[in-house]
Amino acid sequence: MTAPLRLGTRGSALAMAQSGHVAAALTEATGRKVELVEVITAGDRSVAPVHRLGVGVFVSALRDALAARTIDFAVHSYKDLPTAAAPGLHIAAVPARQDPRDALVATGGRTLAELPPGAVIGTGALRRIAQLHALGLQFEVTPIRGNVDSRLARVLGPDADLDAVVLARAGLTRLDRAGVITETLDPMLMLPAPAQGALAVECRVDDPDLVELLAALDHAPSRAAVTAERALLATLEAGCSAPVAAYAELAEGDVGEEIYLRGAVISPDGSRDLRLSRTGTPADAAEIGKALAAELLDLGADSILGLDGHAGPGTQQFGSTE
Repeated sequence: MTAPLRLGTRGSALAMAQSGHVAAALTEATGRKVELVEVITAGDRSVAPVHRLGVGVFVSALRDALAARTIDFAVHSYKDLPTAAAPGLHIAAVPARQDPRDALVATGGRTLAELPPGAVIGTGALRRIAQLHALGLQFEVTPIRGNVDSRLARVLGPDADLDAVVLARAGLTRLDRAGVITETLDPMLMLPAPAQGALAVECRVDDPDLVELLAALDHAPSRAAVTAERALLATLEAGCSAPVAAYAELAEGDVGEEIYLRGAVISPDGSRDLRLSRTGTPADAAEIGKALAAELLDLGADSILGLDGHAGPGTQQFGSTE
């Protein structure tokens, strides 16, 4: 009998749920059995704010396990991946993307507009903090860490100390927690992180049979959208402290399918907010992202990104989907 494929995953509830879905989908599509192998990452051991943890903190241990051949493939939250390619590794599949929008969970079932000035909102992403400040609604925004349930407890639990939290809708959905969402935030208010809601299924380049097998999970529209978003990010060469957002949608245009890409660079205090959009064909996804980034830089995005503290190409880290 063929041995089960070993799928490396972080041990959080969300990571295990994501990996479990991928394992089940692969077995259904190909008949190959899959076993989950838990890998503890540096990000899981740290309590520091996500944006201070460094590049690939939720990824490097999984990639080390791939290189050591203790696992056959890995599942990542795509937005956790540095934009620079990893030598010897290949993103063999981008499964169908979950809703990439952010979600609000607030006391009393309130929406963002119903929260009063001074309301305390918790989130782990500098991108969300910057955009909440940019709304000009006088919220008090505080960085938080922890898994989905511990964050929700700070709003819904017996010892709640926050008026609201903002999380990725995709993570809540994958954990069957979508019922607690009080508002799914319109991208016009809160543009998602590049690749938010998407998964990356990664294996070794020198395993062509597995590369071919995993391709059964690839969803071309999701891959095109993520390619455009991450090309924007890579071209901006943003450092870890820079709030960058991007969201690509595919729709039928006048001459076939088109990508509509929105991108933004926001200062941490929300006082500067550059937003642009661009369209093109899915085949040109990477070029659309690069061109939109160039336009943002022409408008002064580099001054917001703080290139004096610039960390170099491919180093953006947005933190876990949780």
